[in-house]
Amino acid sequence: MEYKQLANIIFIRLHSGEDLFEGLHEVCKKCKVRTAIVLSAVGMLQDFELGYFKAKGNYTKQRFKKPHELVALSGIIMKLGREYNFHLHAALGNEKKKLIGGHLISAKVKVTAELVLLKSNATLHRILDEETGLLALKL
Repeated sequence: MEYKQLANIIFIRLHSGEDLFEGLHEVCKKCKVRTAIVLSAVGMLQDFELGYFKAKGNYTKQRFKKPHELVALSGIIMKLGREYNFHLHAALGNEKKKLIGGHLISAKVKVTAELVLLKSNATLHRILDEETGLLALKL
């Protein structure tokens, strides 16, 4: 993993075999991130899991073993207590240029992953939304 922070922008490169979430957690900790927004992400992921929210209590997950190009990644990273909460959505393409997407739950890097984060001093929280059953952003 490599990273560089310039003012409130953090550039990250993760290498093949690295866990995407572990790498992001480490960088966020070293850069003392309170909140960050994913501005850009490209590369390739493998052995990743995507989720899809259907209704309260019904959240489907699917694992993909084969490598896919990371076409887009968006979301918010925030520190909650001692840990980081990652709410990330990904669009990934296979060798036939077919796109899949959803809530990114886990992922390993294949070849490379290059990310850019916008660091913020905003303090945000998540609370359990009784209606949806999800941890919702509390402003």
